[in-house]
Amino acid sequence: MSEVELIDWRHQQFVLHEVLQVAQLTRYPHFSQHSIDTFDAALELAQQLALTQFQPHNREADLNEPRVRDGKVHLLPAVAKALAAYREAGFFAAGADETDGGMQLPYTIALACDGLFAGANVATAGYPMLTKGVAHLIAQFGTAEQKQRFLQPLHDGRFFGTMCLSETQAGSSLGDISTRAEPIGNGDYRISGAKMWISGGEHELAENIVHMVLARTPDAPPGVRGISLFIVPRYRVAADGSVGEDNDVRLAGVNHKLGQRGIVNTFLKFGEHGACIGHRVGPEHRGLAQMFVMMNEARIGVGIGAIMLGNAGYRYALAYARERRQGRHPDQKDPQSQPVPIIEHADVRRMLLQQRVYVEGAHALALYAATLVDTQGHDPDAAVRARAGTLLELLTPIIKAWSAQWCVQANDLAIQVLGGYGYTREYPVEQFYRDNRLNPIHEGSNGIQALDLLGRKVLTDNGAGLRALLDAMASTIESAAGQPELIAYAQALAQYAKRAADATLRIGSELAAGKLRQGLANASQYLTVMGHLCVGWMWLRQAQTASAALPAAHSADARFYRGKLHACRFFFQHELPTIEAALRLLESMDSSVYDMQIDWF
Repeated sequence: MSEVELIDWRHQQFVLHEVLQVAQLTRYPHFSQHSIDTFDAALELAQQLALTQFQPHNREADLNEPRVRDGKVHLLPAVAKALAAYREAGFFAAGADETDGGMQLPYTIALACDGLFAGANVATAGYPMLTKGVAHLIAQFGTAEQKQRFLQPLHDGRFFGTMCLSETQAGSSLGDISTRAEPIGNGDYRISGAKMWISGGEHELAENIVHMVLARTPDAPPGVRGISLFIVPRYRVAADGSVGEDNDVRLAGVNHKLGQRGIVNTFLKFGEHGACIGHRVGPEHRGLAQMFVMMNEARIGVGIGAIMLGNAGYRYALAYARERRQGRHPDQKDPQSQPVPIIEHADVRRMLLQQRVYVEGAHALALYAATLVDTQGHDPDAAVRARAGTLLELLTPIIKAWSAQWCVQANDLAIQVLGGYGYTREYPVEQFYRDNRLNPIHEGSNGIQALDLLGRKVLTDNGAGLRALLDAMASTIESAAGQPELIAYAQALAQYAKRAADATLRIGSELAAGKLRQGLANASQYLTVMGHLCVGWMWLRQAQTASAALPAAHSADARFYRGKLHACRFFFQHELPTIEAALRLLESMDSSVYDMQIDWF
């Protein structure tokens, strides 16, 4: 096998520069020092580091999981080496202000860079992803003193971070957490409890680990309204930033996972000896709302990770299919004729096309959502900022859950393309599948994302998010209708979007009438419909751009644009119509799931 790229670089440049036109972000003063050249330089540096520092130990880390010896977690030395290179290049502070030592990159470019690292080695890439999320959380909600103590070490990559939400008895039902926080004065609390599934929770990669912990104060009301947020460092940090004594955070166990084995996943205990001190972030009982800032960022991070793992499988399967010779065309009768590369077989091309439309469509959607983050944060028009934020809220569960579901399907197809070799450890596609299979569960399972989307996001503020999405789609549909080769796709997207909107109104009326269980029973079907619509929208946008550019294109560019147009055609003819059955279930308010009695199983 020849060398396989992390990504089709031409695709990434096409989406960023031609479809999304990210150069327009430099009109915001915060990014005015940048240009297409600096954006590309950051991406090229990320790719170089991903290829030379992250990818080489991906398999080795999978085969040599973190182990506990003498009470400490031991990792492959290559993990520390890769993260040192990442730190030296400044990627821990890619989005931080230049005054804080950061690159001050738009989130869109930073996310594209993160995708390259995740595609090379999703486990090692998880450490900085969590750390940057902690930094953003403290930057937004922390006090001046908390920022002084923790932000710079996080930006420098000297401190790493985690998010500590789940507990063994509560899982994703955060209203049932039992970790306690007893006030001891000056905004500090004595923390006691245990947290499960904490990625990056214990290691020797950094001077300190900053845990963001959800806990209850003594007078907290029950449920999610009684949750507060605390900074709980592994080692205490003095006012001058110096790292001090142990903070009574103990490793209680390491979880051994199906995939993403290179990032340690832990069970942690806080305050077994009564000496764990936490610093409250923001007001009491507002912790979950604050943590959602990091959770939503992590959900987009999980989405881009799922996309890039799906992409890694697709790129490998494509290269394999070009080189592997097996069989002949159905009309080739001579058994002594030369076998053909398997990419010549129609069913192999089908599987490659399916992978491509999943991963490249989802990639475009994730990067589009990233532009909304930049718009929300920096546009001078308050109405534009609010609209971007509303649309981003709606898209976040789709990016996380749809990408996790369908890019795992892409990995499954990659295994199928390789046949028997696909499920052996001598080839990487089986690891890509295992690594990606975690993502439908990470950061809130796909079922929870579906409930969030249908139960909250599309109905909040009288459906403002859904209206914003449908308006954005309508703008694309209207302009695409002026391109004859795209009219049929524009019409199909419009028809399915209207049906989805009508189904949403009907479900919303049922929920308003108190029929919550019935109304939400088919939430996963709803997420599939909305995800396919959004990805179809992204394919229509890509086709628009390719169609407009094709007449003046030559050679490789012309082939690239034709490939984009054909992939769009495939999505609209093969993939988008698959939501028909889900739409019928939603339109009829089908109750098959809800009506199934437990004792009938």
